[in-house]
Amino acid sequence: MSHIRIVTDSTADIPQDVRERYGIEMVPLKVHFGQEMFKDAVTINAEQFYKKLVQADKLPTTSQPSPVEFLDVYKRLNTESDTQVISIHLSSALSGTYQSAVLAKSMLEEEADITIVDSKSASYGFGLIVVEAARMAEAGHSKEEILAMIERYQTERSLYFLVDSLEFLHKGGRIGKAAAMFGTLLNIKPILSVDGAGEVYALDKVRGHKRAVARIVELLEQDHADHPVHVVMGYTSDQSATDDLTEAIKQRFDIRSFSYTAIGAVIGTHVGTGVGAVFMWPADTDSVESVQ
Repeated sequence: MSHIRIVTDSTADIPQDVRERYGIEMVPLKVHFGQEMFKDAVTINAEQFYKKLVQADKLPTTSQPSPVEFLDVYKRLNTESDTQVISIHLSSALSGTYQSAVLAKSMLEEEADITIVDSKSASYGFGLIVVEAARMAEAGHSKEEILAMIERYQTERSLYFLVDSLEFLHKGGRIGKAAAMFGTLLNIKPILSVDGAGEVYALDKVRGHKRAVARIVELLEQDHADHPVHVVMGYTSDQSATDDLTEAIKQRFDIRSFSYTAIGAVIGTHVGTGVGAVFMWPADTDSVESVQ
C-alpha cells in the first residue's frame, strides 16, 4: 500500500503541534521588515509578528518560497518507500506559492507521484483541508479519496474575516486614503471573504461591530442552516476579537467541534491587527481535527 504524505505552506495557519501530530510538511513563506527577513511560523510566530507590526513605520512585505525550497522537500519525501505526495497551497490568485510548487515538481529528475493542489483559499480556509487530508492519509484512505474530499470541501466550507480597522487595507493599497478616512469616521467594518477563483474581496461593509457580527451570522446561516458544523475561529493580534462572533455562532448552530487558530504573519500583513475570522464546514463525518 502506498504511503501518502501531505505538504502545505505556512499560510494554512495550522498550529505546529497539529502539523507534527500528522507529519504534515510545511514550507514557509517569508515576511520582510525592511532588511530583516523572517520565515513565517518558523523564525517568527504570530504573537511576535503583530508586536513588530504595530511598531513598524511601513507595512512589511511578503514573498513566496522558491521552487528549490519545495524541491528539497519533495526529494526527501521521494526517498521514502512507495510514497505519494499531495501538496496543498495558498490560492494561486493571491501568491506565486502554488506555481513554485508546480515548478519544483517539474525539476525532479527522478519519477515521483506528486499532486499539487491550488486550494483557492487562504488561512484555515484551506488549513482545514490540509488537516483532514493528513488525517485521512493516516487512516489509510487512498489518494483518490483524499482528492475527492478536497474538491468537496472547496465548495462546502465558509470563511469570513471581520476587519476591525481600515488602516492596514489602506496601507496595503486595497482601499484609498479617502475611503479609509471616511470609513473610519463612519465606523465601517468590512467583511472579507474569498471567491470561487481564490480572490479576497469585500463581501460587505457594515456600520458598527454588532451589525457586522449579525451580518456574518446571517451569511453562515445561508450556507449551513440545515446541518451540524465544525467551527474554527481565527484571530490576528488578540483572540478576544472573536468573542462577540463566537457567542453569536454558538447560539445559532449545532457545533460538533469548536477551536481557535492564530492567523499568521503573511495573511496578517494584509488584514492587520484586531481581526476575527470564522471558518465553518459541514460536520457530517467524525473526521475532523480540533485545533487548540
